[in-house]
Amino acid sequence: MTTRDVVLVALFAAIMVVLGLSPRIPLTFLPVPITLQTLGVMLAGTMIGPIRGALAMLLFLLLIAMGLPVLAGGQGGLGSFAGPTAGFIYGWPIGAFVAGWAFKAWGQRVPKPWGEIAVIFLACVLGGIVIVYLCGVAWLVLMTGIGLQKALIGMVAFVPGDLIKAVLSSLIVHNVRRAYPLDLK
Repeated sequence: MTTRDVVLVALFAAIMVVLGLSPRIPLTFLPVPITLQTLGVMLAGTMIGPIRGALAMLLFLLLIAMGLPVLAGGQGGLGSFAGPTAGFIYGWPIGAFVAGWAFKAWGQRVPKPWGEIAVIFLACVLGGIVIVYLCGVAWLVLMTGIGLQKALIGMVAFVPGDLIKAVLSSLIVHNVRRAYPLDLK
């Protein structure tokens, strides 16, 4: 791992902290709030690659474990890893890895610019939505005892916002990569 890799990992962990400054939007029917931090998961994976993206998320989880108030709404600490929303937090490193892997695997073979934007979008949906939701819903069902069907139906409320985040992420990543091409590690 080079110095540049360490800087990129730290930068994307810092981006997660900044996204955590946004207020949480609570939902009445689920204990899971709407936050901007899944945008950071999508950006990390598709911008700097699967390994560095996952490491950035693991560094961010370390900051949470140290008790820093870096989660949306100013929360942090070891208790964050045991609550009903912890599955989403556990899913962030996996989601960043999958998003980065998908873009790295599929993004080299498509025409630019629209083909690349579409692949980044699909990678963000796969890693930042499908994988994070799978981890979050499994944990939510396990910890709260609500039924799988009810948890999945509850996730529908998050899909429009997360699709908007995937569109934003794909446009940001495409334009940044045009100006400053990064290898995907």
